Amino acid sequence: METMNPSAVTAVPAAPAETALAHFAGRLAVETDVADVAAALAAGERDFVIVDARSRQSYAAGHLPGAIHLPHSRITPDGVEVLPEGLVVAYCWGPSCNAATKAARRLAELGRPVKEMIGGFDYWLRDGHPVERSS
Repeated sequence: METMNPSAVTAVPAAPAETALAHFAGRLAVETDVADVAAALAAGERDFVIVDARSRQSYAAGHLPGAIHLPHSRITPDGVEVLPEGLVVAYCWGPSCNAATKAARRLAELGRPVKEMIGGFDYWLRDGHPVERSS
């Protein structure tokens, strides 16, 4: 019987189910996505605070409805006090931007529950969701 070489997919064995469960549950505890945020907003389920971690110019040009502008470099204990209580969802431009990751880290350091919106504003626009603008 001829032995086949494993594909790139199977060359490294999959983790046991318990390891995979812990990994994926952990990711979902710290990440959300554009579709889930958009669905919650459309349903009026605003049980979280949205933080836009991008520059002032980017925020003014367009941001998620109701997003609070708070760049990661301005997240301090005083800055967090102005945020409403509850889960914070941070976002930036998209996969090539880590401002949301930096914001989420700082918020967590200050004791706030936080998730990063993967895909960011780029994927929000790509999916055709509503945008607010400010001056």
